[in-house]
Amino acid sequence: MTTTLAGGRAARRQTMRRIRPRRSPAVPLLFAVGAGAAAVLWLWWTSTPSIADTTGKIIAAGRITGLLAGYLMALVVLQMARVPALERRVGSDRVARWHAMSGRYTVSLVIAHVFLIMWGYARQAGRTLADIVSQTITSINTLPDMGKAAVGTGLLFVIALLSVGPVRRRLPYDGWYHVHLLTYAAVFLTFWHQITTGNEFAVTPSAKTFWYGLYGAVTALVLWYRILTPIRLNLRHRMRVQAVIEETPGVVSVLISGHRLHRMGAEAGQFFRWRFLAPGMRFSSHPYSLSAAPRPDMLRITVKAIGDHSSRLREMEPGTRVWAEGPYGALTAQRRSRGKVLLVAGGVGITPMRALFETLPGASGDITLLYRANSTQDLALWGELAKIADERGARLMYAVNSPDGERPDISAESLRRKIPDVDRHDVFMCGPPGFAQQVYAALRDAGVPARRIHHESFEM
Repeated sequence: MTTTLAGGRAARRQTMRRIRPRRSPAVPLLFAVGAGAAAVLWLWWTSTPSIADTTGKIIAAGRITGLLAGYLMALVVLQMARVPALERRVGSDRVARWHAMSGRYTVSLVIAHVFLIMWGYARQAGRTLADIVSQTITSINTLPDMGKAAVGTGLLFVIALLSVGPVRRRLPYDGWYHVHLLTYAAVFLTFWHQITTGNEFAVTPSAKTFWYGLYGAVTALVLWYRILTPIRLNLRHRMRVQAVIEETPGVVSVLISGHRLHRMGAEAGQFFRWRFLAPGMRFSSHPYSLSAAPRPDMLRITVKAIGDHSSRLREMEPGTRVWAEGPYGALTAQRRSRGKVLLVAGGVGITPMRALFETLPGASGDITLLYRANSTQDLALWGELAKIADERGARLMYAVNSPDGERPDISAESLRRKIPDVDRHDVFMCGPPGFAQQVYAALRDAGVPARRIHHESFEM
């Protein structure tokens, strides 16, 4: 049995809209981050006296690494706040990469800060580098808020260790996700010693006001977008599972009913973080894309069983309450800049592509969808896709393995054969990382500019 959700009025209205590409604010945001770092350097420079001896230079280096680490900690938390301007305009995948990179820089700066400051303090006390451990213990026991900072630093190291690629891939998603939330506790614990022991904040009182303002603003964004906004959304829309339907072996669609769901602001191509309040699933929150355009009374996700959470979806009973956060993601029609569009889907990556196939503005012949799967039996939602293609005059193609298991050729040459003007298309793409990299390389070789290849990946 398959679902059929094609041809809604809202979807048809969407196809008739004008193409209005919207620029990503990524470059201005990165400039603002750089300006903030420059301000931190200026604060250190103006509050640091002339240094003549080696000990003073070591301590000064420890202070600047500490200040930069404190600044980056605020940015790390900001990138976890799910601010719409970041999640929907810059893109959730890019924000995730920024978060991972900022986290690595932060931990590196914290290590440098602790080592340099403790070494400098040891030299001041007439000790040597070999006494750095005992000096650290002395500082924790005597300086204000250093005990909290030590615990927070330890949490940061644990989180960093568990986020290393090979370790991260061995952990269950839910376990890693909940451990990662300890970042908030780590930042809170390390904040106070910055204020009470930081030389720059004692010398320049206005700097302390700025620091409180920075961390206060980030805290307010976290509270608003991570806690209050989801509560408001779920109280307003009161979502429940209406049905769970098998589309193909291992792939199910979950129909979610609620009140005025079109008022949630979701667009085709976006995703929510879903929490289903069923036994064994209450404490798990996973991202799944919408596989159809939002309707006033219905949302739909289509999920492949590749883990514990996704495998349990088929067991849910109708009426199960749903808690959602979102919408997130920038893989929407707003990224489009050309009249013609090629959609490329690999496996369950068809879910956002199917929603875009239904709703992207365009005349007959403007929209093409290429669907890669292992076999024709794995082409989930194919009946819907065929119906949409027929109604819109769109082109629908699939690429599956041959009977002997040979993979289809998806190269620059094959793309140009099937779509001679592929270099004049915008391309939206979603699929497994290996598939996405292969198709991206083929598109670039076929002459498609990188700025017109739109995709989101959540590998960290």
